[in-house]
Amino acid sequence: MGNKLTLSKSVTQVGEYKRKFSLLEMYVSFVFLPGAILKLAKSDKAKLVDRKFVRRLQLAVTEVNGCAACSFQHTQMALQDGMSNDEISSFLSGAGDYTKPEEAKAIMFAQHFADSRGLVEKSAYETIEKEYGINEASIILSSVQMMMAGNIYGIPFSAFLSRLQGKPYRKSSLFYELRMIVMGFVFLPLAVIHASFRSLFGLENKRFVK
Repeated sequence: MGNKLTLSKSVTQVGEYKRKFSLLEMYVSFVFLPGAILKLAKSDKAKLVDRKFVRRLQLAVTEVNGCAACSFQHTQMALQDGMSNDEISSFLSGAGDYTKPEEAKAIMFAQHFADSRGLVEKSAYETIEKEYGINEASIILSSVQMMMAGNIYGIPFSAFLSRLQGKPYRKSSLFYELRMIVMGFVFLPLAVIHASFRSLFGLENKRFVK
């Protein structure tokens, strides 16, 4: 692992899905993506949280979902932010050896968010608000929302790239891969419009189990 690993090698090393998602799940994740991106951009500009903290949250989500393309890309970004290979490997393996005590609950929330396919109990998020405060909790949520959307699109994209390398994923199909990739382009502008209407009506950029 590390910066010598190429994207083509990264996707072919996986060989199968850890998790698969539906078109509906992809669309819903895209609806919350614009708000998450804006929140993280403002946070980064104002330096509200450590960028490495955001990377650790996103690596935790990727570990649960198993997106090879996302793991590769965020590994490169984490390396640029100064994280070590060992630390990145730890988060991508789910070991948690480098989890800081003050970040533990946030990392667990990120893993829970991914494991529940982006639909958590409101009480779980309220625990994060109580621990980190309303503003930082919203940044934590935005971090995992952004990564979730990337994973849902990146997983079939990874499978398609692996197929092009002559190593199709087990229990995958070209139809599934292309459908998710193509519909992602169709969904994104629609989701942006949907997100704009949600914002216009004052709806928060979050959703919970009803």
